[in-house]
Amino acid sequence: MSTRHLVDPSLLPLIAHEFLPGLSRENLPDARTFMDQMIASIAPRSTALRGEVRIPGRHGAPDVRLVIQTPPGSGAARPAVLFLHGGGMVMGSASMGEGFDAELALAHDAVVVSVDYRLAPEVPFPGPIDDAYAALRWVHANAASLGIDPSRIVLMGQSAGGGLAASLAQLTRDDSGPRPAAQILIYPMLDARTGTTLEADPNPTTGEFSWTRAHTRFGWESLRGDYLPTDARAGHFSASLGQDVSHLPPVFIAVGSLDVFFDESMDYARRLSRAGVPVELHVYPGAIHGFDAIPDAWMTTSFKRELNEALARALRAPTELAS
Repeated sequence: MSTRHLVDPSLLPLIAHEFLPGLSRENLPDARTFMDQMIASIAPRSTALRGEVRIPGRHGAPDVRLVIQTPPGSGAARPAVLFLHGGGMVMGSASMGEGFDAELALAHDAVVVSVDYRLAPEVPFPGPIDDAYAALRWVHANAASLGIDPSRIVLMGQSAGGGLAASLAQLTRDDSGPRPAAQILIYPMLDARTGTTLEADPNPTTGEFSWTRAHTRFGWESLRGDYLPTDARAGHFSASLGQDVSHLPPVFIAVGSLDVFFDESMDYARRLSRAGVPVELHVYPGAIHGFDAIPDAWMTTSFKRELNEALARALRAPTELAS
């Protein structure tokens, strides 16, 4: 069935031209270039707050590049956001969200660290999540020199980055690593079964536009490589496959009702709630994947307000919460 009539009119410019109509190993270089150019056109880079560092990768892996946005001034230790970019596990870079990261840094007086994790299929699981975990451990260990309060580090990610953030929360819990203050998951890519025969009950109203089941399937196949997600690491690969979602940080999830990730977001939120994890969930009617690329759309305005309110609460110091 066509769902065009369900798309909010303010988002119709997003579906005027099909986004990445096909995605394969053969055309992936062109797709990466196209995505980088598209992001640059709508989210120009900011250099005012920008710094960059390379940190050691895990288990002898190559160095991981981090882009760090630090607000001006000094004083009390700031909170921090560890940001993981989108791109279906196969595209994107830490640079693509620099404008957004700088906005967050200034709005919340927080240090925002974006991770340039390695991409599949060249680097399959566990490469990308290892890079994200290396970044979290480095930020936590170097909190003093970064001017960061290590108890107020929030994980945030968009799309594939949202899925990585959710998996990272499980990994650091399982490894007794640093505990994040919260998870901010923006239309997250959580479930490796989506778009495959293992998807229990495909929703006929989701995933027609912007990012489809075919895109999703390619992303997960690329990330999986030779890995079979049947062991205790399954949740580190795909957050929805984690058998235990208890004792995780509070979660904020935002997703559109027509997004291919709508149902898996609903299911993950339900499982978290049943496990005793605080969940804040926002669903935007008529919204497709990446809806916030239209800055004046009503749901983008609502999303940004609700995101910033949730992030402000997550970044607040314990003394502020008590007052």
